[in-house]
Amino acid sequence: MKRCLSILCASALLPAHAASLDQAQVIQNSTNQASAQSQQKIDRSAEKTLVLRAEIEQLNEEVKNLQIYRNHLQSLVANQEQEMTSLELQTEEIKRTRQGIVPLMYDMIEGLEEWVAQDKPIRLAARQERIEKLKELMPRADVSDAEKYRRILEAYQIELDYGNKLGTYQAQIALSSAQQVEAEVLYLGRLVLLARSLDGEQFWNWDAKQQSWQALSDANKSDLNAAYQLAQQQIAPTLLNLPVSLTAAEAK
Repeated sequence: MKRCLSILCASALLPAHAASLDQAQVIQNSTNQASAQSQQKIDRSAEKTLVLRAEIEQLNEEVKNLQIYRNHLQSLVANQEQEMTSLELQTEEIKRTRQGIVPLMYDMIEGLEEWVAQDKPIRLAARQERIEKLKELMPRADVSDAEKYRRILEAYQIELDYGNKLGTYQAQIALSSAQQVEAEVLYLGRLVLLARSLDGEQFWNWDAKQQSWQALSDANKSDLNAAYQLAQQQIAPTLLNLPVSLTAAEAK
């Protein structure tokens, strides 16, 4: 009887125990699910944290680069300001120099013109034409001051070269205010200035004192012709007896 009662009691307790196990399993499953969800949230949060940290580091790097670039730009601006200041000073200096050089060039042309007018008439037409071209050059805006100055110096150099050259050229010479003849002119620096008629029969010497051409006699005709041959490189250098075209002051 007792055994039957025990069996009955056990039988009665089995369903209740099974229900408790099922409920515990459900709770365990819910707990596991909640734990898994929490872990997922934690993982997602950690991932977001890593992403945000990486973005912050990238932003910090960009800020650092921007700071370097800003410093670079500031240096450039400062340097450009220095360059601008230097250019302004140079521009002012150029203006002052130009204000001085332009009057100087006009004075040099005027001095050159006076020199040619007072000098022996060696290649006179070419020299006068050169001076006129310099005068025409001065007001031209398309020619730099440097080029104008170079041309003036070139003209002065040509004038200096006349003083140490031997040469001949054909030109008209004025024997008087009413008489001009075509002649072959010879010059030896500014020491000798002769003229020979184209037929070779007449010779003239420039008289620096009287500022005119004076006829020469035939007594020295051979030396005069030899001088022309020497100038034209037709004979070797030799001693010649030639009249000089010097004033008393120049001869001293």
